[in-house]
Amino acid sequence: MTILVCDDDKEIVEAISIYLKQEGYDILPAYNGKEALQVMKEKEVHLVILDIMMPEMDGIHALLKIREKSAIPVIFLSAKSEDVDKILGLNVGADDYVTKPFNPLELIARVKSQLRRYTQLGGMQQDNDTVLVNGAIEMDTAQKIVTVDGEIKKLTPTEFKILQMLMENVGTVFSSAQIYERIWEEDAYATDNIVSVHIRRIREKIEIDPKNPDYIKVMWGVGYRMDKK
Repeated sequence: MTILVCDDDKEIVEAISIYLKQEGYDILPAYNGKEALQVMKEKEVHLVILDIMMPEMDGIHALLKIREKSAIPVIFLSAKSEDVDKILGLNVGADDYVTKPFNPLELIARVKSQLRRYTQLGGMQQDNDTVLVNGAIEMDTAQKIVTVDGEIKKLTPTEFKILQMLMENVGTVFSSAQIYERIWEEDAYATDNIVSVHIRRIREKIEIDPKNPDYIKVMWGVGYRMDKK
């Protein structure tokens, strides 16, 4: 897949290009909005990373032009001082934004998230067996990254394993003992509290309201399950 990276700072374009090339993406560079639009006329592009403040044509106006012809994902790059422009960009059609200075892992996660959603909507086909998706939760089992609405969530290795187990078996109820035996790989003895604490911590990281969870539900007297979203 091909990603267009547009920023008037050539060092930023180069840095982003390096990160994304390591993930196997093809990169097309541009350094202002007009250049980005010209590249899109000449090449097939699957996602655009677009700076807001640029000479000749800024990101907002470039996005408006892009949206006249294409629904491909667009991720804005924005400085913290550009909150008003960032909100405007989302209102006129940006799919997401990353604030400078950005975390490379977060940028990669957001790129993958947007491309995956695009492919699921029928834009193109993509085969990636290492990624589990349920609603807003996306888990890359190869890179050990979990995102919720594109935001990276820091899980401990044990929390990651529990969540992976539930996401691989959506709708299946597991008792505390079953979870413990699978994750800790030892016989379960009085493990309810251990498992419940880990479930609570996972909920705090992935649920909007951990006390009224949408994803990980408790089946009283039976165990836990992840609901399909």
